[in-house]
Amino acid sequence: QSFKLLGFLDVKSVPCARESVLYGSLGSLVVGLGHFLATSRVRRSCDFAVGGFICTMLGYWFYCRYNLAQQRIRQRMLQEGMRNRMLYEGSYLDPEKNQTGNERSDS
Repeated sequence: QSFKLLGFLDVKSVPCARESVLYGSLGSLVVGLGHFLATSRVRRSCDFAVGGFICTMLGYWFYCRYNLAQQRIRQRMLQEGMRNRMLYEGSYLDPEKNQTGNERSDS
């Protein structure tokens, strides 16, 4: 059973959505309660809580998505390197074979 936030954001299937909502709610609690303890103004504290939710949620969303994109890039590079290693291993195009040959000629 999936949970849709605002009717369009499926929290279960979208990467980083669950964590963003959880951190956003924690951020709204901290900001709203902190503002209330500092000023004792309820309505203004609720406004700050909503702003804290939005800022925290979007901030963590971008941070998480950036890390996810970096991880996918590293994974793609690693897979390509492994594929090339299997393809060229033992052939004349093998970079390690050329390197060991150059090291022997230098000595």
